[in-house]
Amino acid sequence: MIDILSSIFLLVGAALGIVGGIGIHRFPDFYTRLHAIGITDTLSALMILLGLALQAGWSIAAFKLALIFVFLFFTSPTASHALAYAAQHSGLKPKLDQK
Repeated sequence: MIDILSSIFLLVGAALGIVGGIGIHRFPDFYTRLHAIGITDTLSALMILLGLALQAGWSIAAFKLALIFVFLFFTSPTASHALAYAAQHSGLKPKLDQK
């Protein structure tokens, strides 16, 4: 049962990563691309790390995976914000037309 649940979490995490990758290629400008990947990468990492932690069981490996998630949970949104701020500060304008 744990193997099935772990596989589901891993597949959902991989699917979210693919959706984020599609968003990078589909959206027209830097800001919408950053939004697409900024939202999906944290949730994708959560799902993948949760699936791996279920496989590891109650061990030091699961604890390390939890620490990795806490690190990603705080650094990923911070990095997205820093990138958006740097782009805006350098004068990069969002694409406003819908063509």
